[in-house]
Amino acid sequence: MSRACILTVSDTRNLNTDKSGKLIAERLQHHGVTVMARHVVIDDIVDIQQQFLVFEQLGPDLIIINGGTGIAQRDVTIAALTPLLSTMIPGFGEAFRELSFAEIGTRALASKAEAGFNNRNQLCYCLPGSTNACQTALDRLILPEFEHLLFERHK
Repeated sequence: MSRACILTVSDTRNLNTDKSGKLIAERLQHHGVTVMARHVVIDDIVDIQQQFLVFEQLGPDLIIINGGTGIAQRDVTIAALTPLLSTMIPGFGEAFRELSFAEIGTRALASKAEAGFNNRNQLCYCLPGSTNACQTALDRLILPEFEHLLFERHK
């Protein structure tokens, strides 16, 4: 059984108001993934990296981050996490933006959603904070494929 940690990056949400984090947890649990931890941090590079590294130490198979992946000045998730991901999966971001374009049009171009593996071979996804975007990513890309990606990485 796979295990996951969920990190929400937001200046306005907390664990009680974090609909996207709750959705991610529910969808993962529905698919047999154990959610080990869920946390909310503000849009700050050091805070994001610090919590990500705490999650790494817990030893999950997946770390899913939502929020802070847009182009606003406060959106620093990708800048914070790119140095911590040793192997990027470019097809994830490309496919996500294509699916999002079909749903929301040209606004999808502003998404910097990414996926990759860290040095501990944990699969990491960086998603927008939108609940609809998280559901699209989970249902269309993450849940159908994450086990295969983990298997291939650990061969």
